[in-house]
Amino acid sequence: MTDTIDTPALPAAAPTTWLRYVAVGDSFTEGVGDPDPESPGGLRGWADRVAEVLGERSPDFAYANLAVRGKLLAQIVDEQIEAAVALQPDLITISAGGNDVIRPGTDPDVIAARFDPALEALAATGATVVLFTGVDVGFSPVFRRIRGKTAVYNEHLRVLAAKHGALVADQWGLKVIQDARYWSIDRLHLNTLGHHEVARMVLDTLGVEHDLEPGRPEPHKPQTWRQARRDDLVWTREYFLPWVGRRIRRVSSGDTIQPKRPGF
Repeated sequence: MTDTIDTPALPAAAPTTWLRYVAVGDSFTEGVGDPDPESPGGLRGWADRVAEVLGERSPDFAYANLAVRGKLLAQIVDEQIEAAVALQPDLITISAGGNDVIRPGTDPDVIAARFDPALEALAATGATVVLFTGVDVGFSPVFRRIRGKTAVYNEHLRVLAAKHGALVADQWGLKVIQDARYWSIDRLHLNTLGHHEVARMVLDTLGVEHDLEPGRPEPHKPQTWRQARRDDLVWTREYFLPWVGRRIRRVSSGDTIQPKRPGF
């Protein structure tokens, strides 16, 4: 008689087709930097692009995007988590905490601790959950100083993902977007090309076959010193100083914005 050996059951494979996708987050997920007059709110973004590909796989596909620009982690937790769970999704993406990390004096340990129960609530739905790390900002003269802080937060996020069975969309490792050509004029949000590359990464993380090709930007033309200084002055006047002003007044760019896709 041959003895049989009981082997532990393998975890069920993630579905290759999702029917109810909910995106949660801030301006990154809302699609700021990727204008499109045909999209709700005039923005497309990586999440819409992912939804378009997933929608091609099933005629019953539904997509909601609850993200609103400028939201801090606590606001995302208070305003979007319960709403996301109520939609009974089988796929959830969440990118949160970035606006907290860039604020002076914030602690990535504290931010991650606040993220933990929110991620637990999303994972409890049984949906596939995709969690984003922050971008490696070492290439950016503006945000290079918070590179270490972002790295610490990312490590917390990886631990939380493992704890709750979430997939990790690794923006830190997405080297292609560590290039100014993939960012909008405000130097804070990805442009159309950047959102396209993130969509490709998310689909790859999900194991979804797609035909989104890597971007082929026009060769970068070096700026003269005078052009670079002029662009710096424009950026300071139109983007940086207004951002500082909102911090002083304790207001957000998303205070009067509603989610662009609040339901299915």
